[in-house]
Amino acid sequence: MSTIRYKVTSYDNFDPYEECAGDDEGTFSTYEEAVAYAKLIVDRSLRWERSQASDQTDPIELYERYTDFGDDPAVVPEPSGQHFSAWQYAEMRCCDICREPPIEKSKLGL
Repeated sequence: MSTIRYKVTSYDNFDPYEECAGDDEGTFSTYEEAVAYAKLIVDRSLRWERSQASDQTDPIELYERYTDFGDDPAVVPEPSGQHFSAWQYAEMRCCDICREPPIEKSKLGL
């Protein structure tokens, strides 16, 4: 019996059409674990983009920066009826991220 594994690959929104530009971020036993890791990638990317923004309290600017330059993870395969959208998740997280205290760029781990 074969066990399904879920792979997370992260693409760069700056070059979204370059298939070879995807980075293998890991393989997980469950879809939920893979989605949780993909969310961590988006959160890390949002924090980085916030550190680059002219107004670090503006969620609209943050979302625009994310969709232009951020990391866009995908989970494969997707179970029937489930879909993780990094852009939708990022849009939901922008207000929360903008309310966080600013983090020094050196502590972002990027």
